[in-house]
Amino acid sequence: MKLVTNTTTITTMLKLLGAFVVGASLLAGCAKPKPVDDAQLKRLEHDGIMGTRYTEFLIVWGNPLKKEFVAGVYNTDGLNDPEGKGDTTPQDKLDKVNLKEVEDEMEALSHVLNGPRLWTIDHLGVNSGKKRDFQGLEAHWVMWFPIPDEIREGKDLSYAIMPALRDTDMTIWKGSRVYILDDPEGNSFVMKSASLIKDPNQEFEDLKDLGSRLNLAEGWNFRTKVLEEELVFKTKDGKSFIVQDDIGNTYDRVGGPYSNYKP
Repeated sequence: MKLVTNTTTITTMLKLLGAFVVGASLLAGCAKPKPVDDAQLKRLEHDGIMGTRYTEFLIVWGNPLKKEFVAGVYNTDGLNDPEGKGDTTPQDKLDKVNLKEVEDEMEALSHVLNGPRLWTIDHLGVNSGKKRDFQGLEAHWVMWFPIPDEIREGKDLSYAIMPALRDTDMTIWKGSRVYILDDPEGNSFVMKSASLIKDPNQEFEDLKDLGSRLNLAEGWNFRTKVLEEELVFKTKDGKSFIVQDDIGNTYDRVGGPYSNYKP
């Protein structure tokens, strides 16, 4: 399963994707190939994004008869915010997007709206492909997301540690607050994205008290701290691990080969 850090999207997205993949209408449909929206990639760097809003549009293509599906992920980062207000997905514009019409226009099987979300990192570098207009909201292609069996089976993957391949750069600056999940084995995961999907009233300023609202899995712990030095996320041979809490916030593994230090 190939994931890029700006996807974010996992347990909430898995449930949504699972809902359509197991649907009879998809299984009865015809194969629809994905476009070549990754043909020309450009490296984009986004600084000072902590607390900013973004959305990802997941457009799904594939072969229902073979049960093979892939989602193209289109991210609004760096777009739709001419005044620099820190919101690349204004709610009034997002509310007007008819994704069923977008799905038909792009000759896709289905779609999922992954957002709005809030970044909890300061810097993101990502390879971006074709820019598309989603009925007034622009978004760049940023990854293909092959949909695995767990999604089609509709499993709840909250607090499930999942492997990820990523080619993005992520950094949290010194003096920024981080939000950390520790698993029963002592591994730590730092939040990179807060979800407004399951809890649209979740506010960035309230994340420091998130532990009181989470239904933590047995043996898991939530903590938060202000960094005394810059945290740089890394991978081991291009691989890392991710996890989501029960609200849909997404975290990346840190410590060992996965960051410059463990906060």
